[in-house]
Amino acid sequence: MDIFDKISVNKGSLGQYQEAGHGYFTFPKLEGEIAPRMKFMGREVLTWSLNNYLGLANNPEVRKTDREAAEKYGLAYPMGARMMSGQTSMHEKYEAMAAEFVGKDAAYLLNYGYMGMVSIIDALTDRRDIIVYDSESHACILDGLRMHMGKRFVYPHNDIASCEKQLQRAEKLAKETGGGILVITEGVFGMAGDLGKLDEITALKKKYNFRLLVDDAHGFGTMGQTGAGTGEHFGVQDEIDVYFATFAKSMAGIGGFVASTREVVNYLMYNMRSQIFAKSLPMAMTVGAIKRLEMLKSMPELKENLWKIVNALQSGLKEAGLDLGKTQSPVTPVFLKGGVTEASQVTHDLRQNYNIFCSIVIYPVVPKGVIMLRLIPTAAHTLEDVEYTVKAFKEVARKLETNAYPKEIPDFRAAAVEAN
Repeated sequence: MDIFDKISVNKGSLGQYQEAGHGYFTFPKLEGEIAPRMKFMGREVLTWSLNNYLGLANNPEVRKTDREAAEKYGLAYPMGARMMSGQTSMHEKYEAMAAEFVGKDAAYLLNYGYMGMVSIIDALTDRRDIIVYDSESHACILDGLRMHMGKRFVYPHNDIASCEKQLQRAEKLAKETGGGILVITEGVFGMAGDLGKLDEITALKKKYNFRLLVDDAHGFGTMGQTGAGTGEHFGVQDEIDVYFATFAKSMAGIGGFVASTREVVNYLMYNMRSQIFAKSLPMAMTVGAIKRLEMLKSMPELKENLWKIVNALQSGLKEAGLDLGKTQSPVTPVFLKGGVTEASQVTHDLRQNYNIFCSIVIYPVVPKGVIMLRLIPTAAHTLEDVEYTVKAFKEVARKLETNAYPKEIPDFRAAAVEAN
């Protein structure tokens, strides 16, 4: 068989939806200035789908810093990987700032968060080591696990009793292999918004010998008293052995960092293949990251404004009778019942009739029969935005419950023609 032949037979778990949804439900285009209101297919929509928690993406100070850095350095410098020719004092400055902020000895700036996590797992473990991880870990963690040549044990999401059982299995196996144990979880789970049980996991260190790696992409900047993350929120930051965060959420940028002891960070610097063999984070983005972190540290009102919107949105949706699951973070999922057809009808109604844009999540990301509409509130939203959205969601949920929608997937192409 030609390797391309299978593509026509199996387009993949998400690719199966491309003909029905490309350009509307999948790969939509949001255009205009990054803000709560943007253009979608020619019309203004209130968008709840931007990774911009603190509202920094279009902040005038941030834009000025980004612009001046791009003017000074261009987008090419530095020309090479960190180890070879991509090291700068600005990269080192951010690392020192980040390490101090999250309470670690040292940090290492990464060119991309996703590949950074894949490479961290690859560098930290070998075939003798055992990994124990949460079943709902992000795709970057799962891809890192695919590279692991040793054993790995998964526990059901946030099931600490099962986590302990897996640790017992891991300890027994580690005695045979001579390896160590790495536990991996997230601070904030990005789909459902619930928190990894870092307090309960770290408590297991009293009984078992393991190291803990936490992906805090959604927790950095949003959780904890100062915004230092989910470990700070639980008061267990010191128990996190390797702390990882990206710039893609609160920082409204590209890149990320990993923080730990100086010895571990030095080891990662010389062994992370995604950094050794890939170009350094461009200077303009590095300088921009420094500015964003300075603002995060010195302007607590950014996080306060975020949580004002989060609390108002989540309280309003709950009072309207909507199911938000177990979210404990800004991530705001709304769970409804239905399949692909119902999901497309609800999303189409929100976008075309209420001018509200949010992400739609269906099987296989969530179980069959479940629709998840995922909202990401930001500090740039207003209470008026919240009030309007709650009212719209209440009306849409009522339509769904009373079978008011037609039984076929809407023709989004007609909306595109109308827009143009």
